[in-house]
Amino acid sequence: MSNTTNNFENNLASVIDAAKKKNCVCVEQEPLRKYTTFKIGGNARVMIFIDNVDALSEIYSMCVNLRIPCFVIGNGSNLLVSDDGYNGVVMKLDNKFKDISPIDESGTLIRCGAGVTLAKLCKYALDNSLSGLEFAWGIPGTVGGAAFMNAGAYDGEMKNVIESVSCILPDGTIQTVDSENLNMSYRHSVFSDNAGIITSVTMRLKSDNQKLIRDRMDDFMNRRRSKQPLEYPSAGSVFKRPEGYYAGKLIEDCGLKGTMIGGAQVSEKHAGFIINKSDASCNDVRELIKHIQDTVERETGVKLECEIRMV
Repeated sequence: MSNTTNNFENNLASVIDAAKKKNCVCVEQEPLRKYTTFKIGGNARVMIFIDNVDALSEIYSMCVNLRIPCFVIGNGSNLLVSDDGYNGVVMKLDNKFKDISPIDESGTLIRCGAGVTLAKLCKYALDNSLSGLEFAWGIPGTVGGAAFMNAGAYDGEMKNVIESVSCILPDGTIQTVDSENLNMSYRHSVFSDNAGIITSVTMRLKSDNQKLIRDRMDDFMNRRRSKQPLEYPSAGSVFKRPEGYYAGKLIEDCGLKGTMIGGAQVSEKHAGFIINKSDASCNDVRELIKHIQDTVERETGVKLECEIRMV
């Protein structure tokens, strides 16, 4: 075994030991396909379930200082993980990162842990007659992931409701960033550039009639079910929307609906989605993505940029 490999294993053992001292659960060789909506991916060298900010700060800064690759996984709804897995630390936010609470008397200002699913958050808003998140009903992600990429749909987006975001920087510093400094744009935020890990999000919603909120949520969900291949594993929209175009229409116009490579298929229901039709591998999906990009650029001159993250 080389010195480099020895150093990596020793450093990784140090991270695991520190995590266990913080009462975190550590699981080695954990299949990442269990944690992604694509149901694709090899094993994580180690997955650490973290339930408080102090532990996350220490573990993240240790990984950075010891040069151990690491990332946080939310609901795994925007990820394509390598068949070879991930030779590093995958951090999964648990327990206290899944809390939602009002922080003012009106109840319209709420703080939400980064590990909360958007489904749970939308249900909380509905139960408390709070409007502003109807667009997010049906988006299969977590609050942290939604803030990270400024998730949006049906003319709504996270930047419209976020007041501030708390995060941990690579040196372990805990920081709160207000909305003016989040640099939120289409599928982008400041966290795309500064490697900060989001821990919680503060949002300002509006009181509204509960029935009207439910009606809007039902409308958006019905639209999703009628247009999107929700019956198959996928990572949502594969490509960002090119300026002046719609990725799905470009792909459909190029005759690519239904195209398969291995077990991966361009959805016949919505060409902007690639589905795991039959035990697809990461390589199947990557090859299909390249085939789509090459075909669309050749026939239309438009370059499609991936929205999903490759791990």
